[in-house]
Amino acid sequence: MFSSRLTTVAHQARRTGLAVHNAPMIRNFAAKASVNSAPAGSAPASSAPKGSAPASSESTSSAPKASAPTNSASSKAPTTASPAPTASAPADAAPKPAAAASASKASAPASSASKASAPVTPVARSHKVVVVGGGSAGLAISHQLLRTGKFSQDDIAIIDPAAWHHYQPGWTLVGGGLKNKEDLKRPLDSLVDPQLKFYQQKVSTFTPEENIVQLGNGDKLAYEQLVVAPGINIDYGSIKGLPEALANPNSLVSTIYGYETCDKVFKTIEKLEKGSAIFTQPAGAIKCAGAPQKVMWLALDYWKRAGLYDPGNPSASPIKISFATGIPAMFGVPKYSAKLEELRKERGVEGLFQHDLVAVDGNTAVFARPDGKDQVTKPFDLLHVVPKMGPHAFVKNSPLADAAGFVDVDQATTRHTKYHNVWSSGDASSLPTSKTAAAVTSQAPILVNNLLRSMEGKEPEPKYDGYTSCPLTTEYGKVLLAEFKYGGVPKETFGDLIGFDQAVPRRAFYHLKKDFFPWVYYNSMVKGTWAGPNGWMN
Repeated sequence: MFSSRLTTVAHQARRTGLAVHNAPMIRNFAAKASVNSAPAGSAPASSAPKGSAPASSESTSSAPKASAPTNSASSKAPTTASPAPTASAPADAAPKPAAAASASKASAPASSASKASAPVTPVARSHKVVVVGGGSAGLAISHQLLRTGKFSQDDIAIIDPAAWHHYQPGWTLVGGGLKNKEDLKRPLDSLVDPQLKFYQQKVSTFTPEENIVQLGNGDKLAYEQLVVAPGINIDYGSIKGLPEALANPNSLVSTIYGYETCDKVFKTIEKLEKGSAIFTQPAGAIKCAGAPQKVMWLALDYWKRAGLYDPGNPSASPIKISFATGIPAMFGVPKYSAKLEELRKERGVEGLFQHDLVAVDGNTAVFARPDGKDQVTKPFDLLHVVPKMGPHAFVKNSPLADAAGFVDVDQATTRHTKYHNVWSSGDASSLPTSKTAAAVTSQAPILVNNLLRSMEGKEPEPKYDGYTSCPLTTEYGKVLLAEFKYGGVPKETFGDLIGFDQAVPRRAFYHLKKDFFPWVYYNSMVKGTWAGPNGWMN
């Protein structure tokens, strides 16, 4: 089944001129798939768009009703590998306007019998390495360290209070009706190797002068090296009226940023038949700065196929679309921003730049302008909101934080600027690059290498160049694959290899986003064997 899927990807690549087999990230895909494609307890998400069931109730304390766990990217590797990606519909198939498809939903795997969360005693325990966070960064780093063979049982500890780990980049696909959210999560304790000690606890504070992490229940852990990677906090309450609007099943207010709410997005897209649709992006740091408009482009394509939106004559269309962003451009990287601005104008989307959503009042959105005084109100019939985000309080209020509240690390080595046995990666770090899982694929190997050098009394090597990536869906069946480094300078995998312009949306990139990346995430990245553009690691 998988070989035929890979053949399909290859055919699509040839049709678009993309020699996928020449790229490091794809080169060993077929060989690895034959090893990792054994049947698993949970089936892969169907590629057919569907309307999701109402959200269940596990989430962060700041979310409306219930939201995703505080360290929201946490989970543990399944005892059996997830099946390789398959497709049951054409690559560019959009959701059917009439009804959602009925793909089966896998029930949550049972927790691993061989891996129980570690009980904590009042006596301080000591570990060589303590990793705070069981998300993309925490899992990748922990398992990469373990795979070096330099650590014994329980030398490495992971701390995270979450019960579930979520493949968060997939929430865009859920919002577009392409995946089931249930298929994108795993029990966190199933993803932690049995040789690691797992503390399913919150962190209260850090005492770096004493090499101590204090847990939420008052217990303490001592460490030789500390990795801080708990992710970022999604602050739904930062926008007045948003929690209530999200929790109201009858409102057409939604967000892809949360397990509890991501499936509401497609329901609102299906329901809207006329009126004003506004998609927002806040000023400031967020998870994946391209995601706010990914869902907008999918919604536009859906409405176009349903006969509700004509890009050539938007003023005469039943639905009007606006993109309201707190920043002055479509995207932070000039090359890709220019292409997205071109698409915005071609498709008749109103651009509301430097409009930062501050309140939702009934069917009215309230935006702040840069001067901090003027406010703009816009009526809407559908509103997709991206909440403001920031560091978790236990990081922000600790000695490890910079002025903005993120873990203050050197941007080339990932080592703390003051405490030289402290490291950080991912969304919680001060690294001045886009906060994505793709960034972690480059950060993690460098952090691991430098941490090991530190344990040997050596200085770290400054190798991280800020690499990150955003596979940006521009319609059903096409993705613009933005890859760049510090300074907004493009660093394109396929462009460097074969001279392709990745600012041009392509079907082959869509297969990477929809099929390959979710598969490689759970089958390789969280196990410490995936290095993004550099391919698989031993």
